[in-house]
Amino acid sequence: MAALLQKLDLWERTLCALAFSVLAIVLIADVLLREISGNGLPWVQQSGIYANVVVALFGLGLATSAGSHLRPRFADHWLPLAWQPMLQRIGYAVTGFFLLLFAVFALQFSLQTRALDEVATVLRIPLWPMQLLIVIAFASAALRSFIYCLQPQLGPESD
Repeated sequence: MAALLQKLDLWERTLCALAFSVLAIVLIADVLLREISGNGLPWVQQSGIYANVVVALFGLGLATSAGSHLRPRFADHWLPLAWQPMLQRIGYAVTGFFLLLFAVFALQFSLQTRALDEVATVLRIPLWPMQLLIVIAFASAALRSFIYCLQPQLGPESD
């Protein structure tokens, strides 16, 4: 399981780095062209938004992996400390089920978009492949949560 988590982490880091690089490159190219010719590239904003969405989506898994995701902590001391390991497992399981549910909804939405042949307005490319990234990101985060539920010692230190 630890090896799977390492591969998942490497895959998500690579996707985030590539998407952020694309975002930076297209924005720099657009600014340079605007300064040189007075006209930018019409597709830069939408492709930059897509790259940013990829960073945000796969950043969810990275945040979970690092234990830096947002989690309400106001009720942490309401129950006995001895219950903490069980509550942590329950928390990971509940989180995993919610993420899996979101992945299923995203898959249904993506399949509907594909059936309707919807395309991005500016880029004129199909929307469903980008929407499949939402499915993959939520499924990846769900897998990570389920692994943490089964083997809490593999979870992040800050939890």
